[in-house]
Amino acid sequence: MNETNIEGLDGVSETLSTVTTGVVEETRTMLHLDELANYFTWGNLMKMITSVIAILIFYILYRIIKRLIVKAAAKKAQPGTVKAITKAVSYVFYVLITMYVLSLFGINLTAVWGAAGVAGVAIGFAAQTSVSNLISGLFVIVERAMKSGDFIEVAGVSGTVDSVGLLSVTVNTLDNQAIRIPNSTIINSNLINYSRHEKRRFVFDLPISYNSDMDTALKAANEIADTLIKDGVVFSDPAPVAFYDGFGSAVNLKLAVWFDRTQLIKTKNAVYTTTVKVFNKYGVVIPFTRYDISLVSSDGKDAAGKKIPALEKDDAKTVSKTRRRSVKSADVKS
Repeated sequence: MNETNIEGLDGVSETLSTVTTGVVEETRTMLHLDELANYFTWGNLMKMITSVIAILIFYILYRIIKRLIVKAAAKKAQPGTVKAITKAVSYVFYVLITMYVLSLFGINLTAVWGAAGVAGVAIGFAAQTSVSNLISGLFVIVERAMKSGDFIEVAGVSGTVDSVGLLSVTVNTLDNQAIRIPNSTIINSNLINYSRHEKRRFVFDLPISYNSDMDTALKAANEIADTLIKDGVVFSDPAPVAFYDGFGSAVNLKLAVWFDRTQLIKTKNAVYTTTVKVFNKYGVVIPFTRYDISLVSSDGKDAAGKKIPALEKDDAKTVSKTRRRSVKSADVKS
């Protein structure tokens, strides 16, 4: 091999060496290998090990604290409240761990808190309804106004509570429809919880005719109450109460009874059927709407020949013609 070939090979070798060196340098620069090499010192390595151990300790403490809180809350709070408390504890742990990790990398937390504040204000304006429901949900959970399985009525909706969440309450209606009620609606409306107490009172209207003897009707109402107690339909303590409550199209007689809240339909049926039987026994009349029709002749007299003073002559003729027309129609049909 001559000297010219040797020099050419040396030039190629130098070129390849230069290219390789350049590629290596660019790769090191792009991947920040020098910075990483400088970072992974023994001191920083000890910090990382210490941080991992600290995170593990924090996680163990978090699990222990969470278990203790759930165990304590389960004795006094409702399942929905326990679930909300569990979520709150988890969120607090995740936030603290995130802030701790960020501090390890030297990130200024003041700037992070500032950005979070601005973002919180923007999110608050954009989701006012959700925030309102969230805050209302906290009040609903703290007040313990209801729990799963309770039968409630709110804002014209009644049903059995299926779940109590931070944003809404889900109820199942009597016709098996699931309805979601926002917590803000519950806070701003009158909530009726029919399942809060085992005993429930219901006031039944027992109207009587003005021709009925009021003392006899009151005696009959008390006998109705005694019969219901004997049959085990209503409670004797508190005792039923029968009383008059004014006058209207009938004499307003009422009967207030206490019963098991789960036996509303059974109690209603028993009260109404017993009332009809006892009232018939004592001759107490329950008024109802009826119409008295009198046939008037052309001279303004009824069928008994009595003069109808309130009926004008022209009106009598009209009634008479109407009657004759009705009779003719009946003859045709027959």
